[in-house]
Amino acid sequence: MKNVGVSYLLWAGILVGLGGLHRLYNGKILSGLLWLFTGGLFGIGQLIDLFFIPDMVEEHNLKFRLEELQRNKLPIGNSISLKMQGLMGSLLNSKPLKQETQVPLNREQLRMRLLKAAQAKRGQLSVTQGVMATGAPFKKVEAELKDMLKAGYVSIDNDPETGVVVYVFKEL
Repeated sequence: MKNVGVSYLLWAGILVGLGGLHRLYNGKILSGLLWLFTGGLFGIGQLIDLFFIPDMVEEHNLKFRLEELQRNKLPIGNSISLKMQGLMGSLLNSKPLKQETQVPLNREQLRMRLLKAAQAKRGQLSVTQGVMATGAPFKKVEAELKDMLKAGYVSIDNDPETGVVVYVFKEL
């Protein structure tokens, strides 16, 4: 875990002609070397970084925690889920992750939650929005939406702004 104070101390290395040490410390190797060989991009980049050091440290620490979670192969799936807000809050606040046991939804419960979510979204729902609304895994939500498409309950389209595939509930 990196420290903001250490980053500021390394930033001050520019005073002895060593710019970019704070970037190297925070894992930004290429830009750190560029800053080192150009005097912190002729002092301009170094000065701008003075305001971005806390964000650099936070970004590095967040990446470190996410890699640690992936290395530990934290179970995320059918019966155990992590609420996205709880996960991000835990990562940013260095608190232990909260796990909640979740009873899998049956097909009718899943459909009802998808319908309610679609109604709240003006009749259009992406798979990701369905996952967020139901807590069910991506594959299960996508399979259910495709079944509803085959049955004629929904049609499929792309969001004009993002291009994301959305399922359109025309009756809502």
